Amino acid sequence: MMMPMMWMMMMTMMMSLHWLRVRERVEYKVAVLMYKALNGLAPPYLSSAFTFVADVPSRRRLRSASTDQLLVQSYQRSTIGRRAFPIAGARVWNALPSDVASAPSLAVFGRRLKTELFRRCYNAV
Repeated sequence: MMMPMMWMMMMTMMMSLHWLRVRERVEYKVAVLMYKALNGLAPPYLSSAFTFVADVPSRRRLRSASTDQLLVQSYQRSTIGRRAFPIAGARVWNALPSDVASAPSLAVFGRRLKTELFRRCYNAV
């Protein structure tokens, strides 16, 4: 399939400037807020919205209990529900590689996260 010339030029420019596409930029913002919430750098009302799989008694024996995976709450409405911060945040966090999620500081997390999202964004181009 041949890509339109304008789209190719735009993607090349975005890659050279090391910019993320809008979808990845949104994921970046959500992931940074998640890092802050899980590491005590955000207000308590954000931190209390998340539960680690290891903290749920019925799931302690699962393989995911040994990781930093978050419990994704169930939701009723398919469009609004999955966009709610506790659900979207948990999904974005669970999709991160362990070396990104286990970063020792916010600055290191931001660098690793941007590198990972950049790789996901432009690896297929």
